[in-house]
Amino acid sequence: MVRDLGFDGVDLTVRPGGHVPPEKAPVNLLRAVESLRGEGVDIPMITTGIVSASDAMGRFILAVAGRLQIPFYKPGYWRYAPTDNIEAKLAEVRREVSGLVSLNRACGIVAGFHNHSGGYVGTAIWDTRAIINGMDPQWIGYYFDPCHATAEGGLAGWNIALRLALPQLKMVALKDFYWEKARGKWTMRMCPLGEGMVDWPKFFSMLAAARFSGPLSLHLEYETSNEVAAMARDLEFMRKQVAAAYGPRKEGST
Repeated sequence: MVRDLGFDGVDLTVRPGGHVPPEKAPVNLLRAVESLRGEGVDIPMITTGIVSASDAMGRFILAVAGRLQIPFYKPGYWRYAPTDNIEAKLAEVRREVSGLVSLNRACGIVAGFHNHSGGYVGTAIWDTRAIINGMDPQWIGYYFDPCHATAEGGLAGWNIALRLALPQLKMVALKDFYWEKARGKWTMRMCPLGEGMVDWPKFFSMLAAARFSGPLSLHLEYETSNEVAAMARDLEFMRKQVAAAYGPRKEGST
């Protein structure tokens, strides 16, 4: 299906509830990769829940992914508790990420730190910068999400955050949203690409100016009666934005 829709690859989720649950990775990770590649579909990245180099299954997943020449992965999340000292929490996460960077180097796979809105460490890109600053940029960088950056950064914050991330940008997550008031509370309403608040022309023009060529992972997180049609529509929107910013796609390119 993804091949026929025109996708170049799959962001394979190797985490609880994902395509490959971690406990089944010893058997199913290789089978999933072989099945996709056998249909001409690449796996440029995997999404994981890994937050520590001491996680035995996490070490196994990254080792297998490295041997399968999957270049990128998304680690799991760290959250701020209401009583956390922010500086102490950042120092704690920096220690964990430092261990992951050593593991990344050993396995030959690069991590991208995702900026998820809400009470997550890394919600603000400057959080992530404080964590990964000074670490080897070959093995750790940013997994930038303009949707969550817009939700947290408003008018200009997302732009400043992207400019900060660009020199070490590894992957990009694509989704859109708008603010909706329901039962007296403002909430993020996820929506098709182009129908929300993300400034896609400006965003892609900044990627193109930086010559970013890493994975673009399309996320479908809104309600729809036809997921396949929704994916096709969002993919077409994304391709038009890429073409407008980068120029026409060359035959045989990905």
